[in-house]
Amino acid sequence: MANIQHTSKPPKHILRVGLTGGIGCGKNAVAAHLESMGALVIDTDLIAHQITGQNGLAMPAIKSSFGEEFLHSDGSLNREKMRTLVFNDPKAKLALEQITHPLIHQKTQDMASEGIKRQPPYVVFMVPLLIESGQWINQTPAKIDYVVVVDCSEELQISRVQARNQLPKETIQKIIASQASRHERISIADYVIENNGTLEELEVESKRLHQILLRQKSH
Repeated sequence: MANIQHTSKPPKHILRVGLTGGIGCGKNAVAAHLESMGALVIDTDLIAHQITGQNGLAMPAIKSSFGEEFLHSDGSLNREKMRTLVFNDPKAKLALEQITHPLIHQKTQDMASEGIKRQPPYVVFMVPLLIESGQWINQTPAKIDYVVVVDCSEELQISRVQARNQLPKETIQKIIASQASRHERISIADYVIENNGTLEELEVESKRLHQILLRQKSH
């Protein structure tokens, strides 16, 4: 079941929602449901893939910092090779983040400014590393007004990612360990969706969340 804590001073501007959750928890599915109901959804993970794809904005700096061996033949990032490096080398992880994070942030803000012109009921920033990035929580001025966390058991995370990406269990466990803990995410959430059931149940929870966000917007 979901739970909610009402914010003491709901925003008077367009509501900005931070949507996060661990790998395999189902945040993409929730975002898709919210988007189908009219929300403006900005997927920072998709932006990250775009800037590290062929002719991506981050690729010249990545090539300069890490070398051609971290690029595919088409000039896009070899994500598997880079993942292995950053999991084992904190300095490499920091160097990559210093290249990608400013570009992701700028693209995110540009997309939000443009999308708001269509007057959506609220904006959803889907950020897998909402806590970890240090760029979203406890910022002045605030970047988001309301935090939604999609949560499930670690066993379900592993089985879902294995089914989706065919990654080895050990790799998935490393990814989970590199992310904020379930407790850390839930502790900063205004609303939690527990996604331990079916896709149909998740859709029902997403519709309930949508109604709650509309009420927040109207305050």
